[in-house]
Formats: sequence, C-alpha cells, structure tokens
Amino acid sequence: MSKPTETDLYLPVKTFLEARGYEVKGEVGAADVVAVRVAEEPLIVELKLGFSLQLLQQAVARQSVSDTVYVAVPRWKGKAGWRTFKGNVGLCKRLGVGVLSVRLKDGHVQAHCDPVPFQPRKSKLRKAALLKEFDAREGDPNKGGMARETIVTAYRQGALRCAEFLEINGPCKGALVAKMTGVVRATTVMRDNHYGWFIKIDKGIYGLSEAGRGAVGPLLSEEPSA
Repeated sequence: MSKPTETDLYLPVKTFLEARGYEVKGEVGAADVVAVRVAEEPLIVELKLGFSLQLLQQAVARQSVSDTVYVAVPRWKGKAGWRTFKGNVGLCKRLGVGVLSVRLKDGHVQAHCDPVPFQPRKSKLRKAALLKEFDAREGDPNKGGMARETIVTAYRQGALRCAEFLEINGPCKGALVAKMTGVVRATTVMRDNHYGWFIKIDKGIYGLSEAGRGAVGPLLSEEPSA
C-alpha cells in the first residue's frame, strides 16, 4: 500500500462539504480547499498528514481571509493517537480553527470542532490551588523547566522541616512537631508518610525512618556550626 499524501484527503473533504451544500474547489490562492455557499463567508480547509506548527500557522494565516477556517488530518490510530489528537483539537479551539478528521480507508470525514471564537473557562479551584502553593512555598527552590519528579513543593518543604526536627529531637508527638516547626498539618504529614520518612512509635508519636535520616542528613550537615 502506497504512503498517503495530502491529496488523498481532498476528495473525502470535498464530498463532505458538497453534501452540506458547498461548491468546492482545490488550490485556490494560497488555500488547499475553498468552499462557497450562497450568502456566506468562504470556508477554507488546510490539509496535512498530521498536526504541526506549520499547519496551525497556515490556518491562522487563512483567518485574514475568512473566519471559517478548518484543518483536516487523517484519523488517529490507537489510544495514544487519540490523546494527542484530542490535545490538538483543544489547541485549535483556542485558535478559533475547526478540525476535520479523515478516515482514509473509506473516506469518512468527522467534524470535531467548528471555527468559533474561544472563551476559556477559568477554574477558581485551580487558581486558588496555584496561589496557595505559591504563598506556602518558602523561597524559590526550583528552576523553571525542571522535571516534575524533582520539584520541591511546599508539602515537601513542610515534611523536611518535620524530619529535621525529629532528627535533632528524637520521636515526638505530632502536636509538638507542629508547634515547633510551624507545619500546621505536621501530624497528618507524618501519618500519611508520603515520602517514607516517618514511622509511628506510639499513638500520636512519630520518629524517623532510615529513609528520613538519609533525606535530612545532607541538609543538616550543610548548616553552619554554632
């Protein structure tokens, strides 16, 4: 089977649009596909074998001619392909660009979004969580662009303060750790033991595990001596 080309997308897209009352012609001006329906703006489609920056740039450029601009790409394959495709559809929505997919084996065309002005929906919960983390974090311990698994969060900073206190003072009640470190949720942090640093000695009393000593040892050794 020969490798598909962009021209393989043209006839299915043309048929799809003609069924909706458009007159369709290919390669008109800079556009791959132009479709016209009485008393409406021209509909423009850019064809590509996959999403790319070039495709999006071309679609945005066509918006200087018409507000009704689509991109058409072959239908995705597999779950990973669908996830990538779905993300690209979301990006196109933000650009005000419509998306068509073409199933090459039978020419079936599906419209996934239309070119309408995008109004982003803000999440008050996500905004509050973002600002809460910003305010709770001590200093600026991370460099932008770091791998997610190495990021020092406010939660990790609090857990480290608890671990440092236990390393110096030995097993203690959670209430005392909270009071002395300023980590309000110290008991919960130690009980949940997200990093494996703590061990429960008795009811409400926690100590350090070997992993916890390993985590705070380098930090304490860096502290200047009195």
